[in-house]
Amino acid sequence: MRSTFSGLNTMVRGVFANQLSLDTVGHNITNASTEGYSRQAVNQVAARALEVSTVNGVGLVGNGVEALNIQRARNIYADKQFWAETSTHEYYKNQQVNYDKLEVIFDDSDQTGIKDAMAAFYKSWDALSTQASVDSNRVTVIEKGNIFIDKVKTAASQLQEQITAQYDDMRIHINTINDINTRIVELNKNIMSAEATGSSANDLRDQRDLLVDDLSKYMNLNVYEDGKGMYTLVSNGITMVNGINKLTLEMSDPYTNLDYGVNDYSIMIKESGVEYVPLNGSLRAQMDTIAEDKSYIDTLADMAGFMLTTFNSMHQQGVGIDGTDGDIGSYSNANPYTGPSYGINFFGDDNTNYSWDAANHCVVASEMISSTIVRSLSYNVESSNTGDIYTPEVNISGQLKTKSELVGIRIINAMNVNERITAPGGTSLVAARTLSVEKAVDGNGAYIKDANGRDTYVVKANGSGDGTNAVNVKSLFNLAAGDISTSAIVKINGAVVDMDNRSIYDISLNAYYTSAMSHLGTDANSVDKKESAQDDLITQIVNWRSSTSGVDWNEELTNMIMFQKGYSACSRCLTTMDEMLDKLINSTGTVGR
Repeated sequence: MRSTFSGLNTMVRGVFANQLSLDTVGHNITNASTEGYSRQAVNQVAARALEVSTVNGVGLVGNGVEALNIQRARNIYADKQFWAETSTHEYYKNQQVNYDKLEVIFDDSDQTGIKDAMAAFYKSWDALSTQASVDSNRVTVIEKGNIFIDKVKTAASQLQEQITAQYDDMRIHINTINDINTRIVELNKNIMSAEATGSSANDLRDQRDLLVDDLSKYMNLNVYEDGKGMYTLVSNGITMVNGINKLTLEMSDPYTNLDYGVNDYSIMIKESGVEYVPLNGSLRAQMDTIAEDKSYIDTLADMAGFMLTTFNSMHQQGVGIDGTDGDIGSYSNANPYTGPSYGINFFGDDNTNYSWDAANHCVVASEMISSTIVRSLSYNVESSNTGDIYTPEVNISGQLKTKSELVGIRIINAMNVNERITAPGGTSLVAARTLSVEKAVDGNGAYIKDANGRDTYVVKANGSGDGTNAVNVKSLFNLAAGDISTSAIVKINGAVVDMDNRSIYDISLNAYYTSAMSHLGTDANSVDKKESAQDDLITQIVNWRSSTSGVDWNEELTNMIMFQKGYSACSRCLTTMDEMLDKLINSTGTVGR
């Protein structure tokens, strides 16, 4: 049954409801620039009606308004989309940064990079091929070779530094992740406590969602909410946060990677010792970019491997200018010549033979005891349609000391100009001239016969001005597999210089480097486009979120006027009712006094 004062109660409820709505509008306006804030609104419902007697029976009369709750505007689906796409966006952003660094390392635009150093090295051999006896040309070959080595090693060193920096960033990110998880756990506790009475901890929820926004930058996330309002965060099947519990990430102890000259690390879960591998986000990008940087060390190692194997083999065919001109060997093994001017490595150690192992993708370095090394010359006879072909053979033998397989940075570190060549007077060992086989003649010009009446042959070093082998060496820069006639190649240990089994595969050295740089440019451009497209998608999702949860000034000011008018109207109505009751209470029954 209605009370005499029920009208006052109705207006009081209206005053309180409008005041609460005005307070909420003020809260929205003051937090319009607060990151992660979601606008809030008071959900109002009609108060429980009161029963009154009417002609037709019992009727229900309105009893004013009640504030049901204060609800934040949030689109959960947009949140999940944002968390998923942010991980992808951060992945591309980190890759983009890494490619920018790679392009700086391999920048050839200012003519100071590897490409120009390799071109200068090629030109020095070209000059030597035309004037092989000029010592300055030999000095230039050595200097340009050293510059080429320095450029390759500098690039490899910068890649190592970049890998180390990536691991340092990863360690910082892991500390940030652990801190975020700790704060999410604390907010889970506070939200559960605050909402135990049925209220909604809107501001705490905004803070927690903002933390999840940050966390999604580092790893892929699936977010679940339980009945108590607490979040469970799962990444790649691992529950990082479960209500009031969490896992801790840490970097493993370093393990030395000799192939790349760096310390590698894994991300471990401290509580279980299990390795954690994210599927997306900046952590995954750092793992992938480390692998990418290592692949470019491998590219440089392949080029260095080519120099240590194929290039050295071609250089060994030639003769320096310090050896005896003319006849330097006869028969196959009858009178071997063991002078120092042929069979010399241009790169690497003088007492080491380098070969390419394609199956294991490594350089096999066979170090021999220096005192036992013998370089001898013979010749090989091959029959052809045009007659026998006599090909000189360089034979290098000795007692094996050690044998090792070089991979990655160890190949690059092994690529130095032979110390014998860089030593004083060593320029004469640069093998520009070539060897040939001729019939042996006596002083009268008559052919020398052996005991069975057959012609004998001698291996000869061409004149000091000959640059034939320099031509062969320079041709290696642009020769692909199968581009050279085996009949024109001096044999090493009975086998021709292998143009098929090479560290740079089937293409030439120049083409190999150009291909690697083209691949780098294509990948960088592709990542730029993906990052740009992902950025546009993130912008759309952010706008989508903001359309729901963002504070709109025009809307809030309109609401403010509306609630202000409602507050004033309820107050005016309350005053009117108060005057009516005052008249009823203080004036009724006063007639006739």
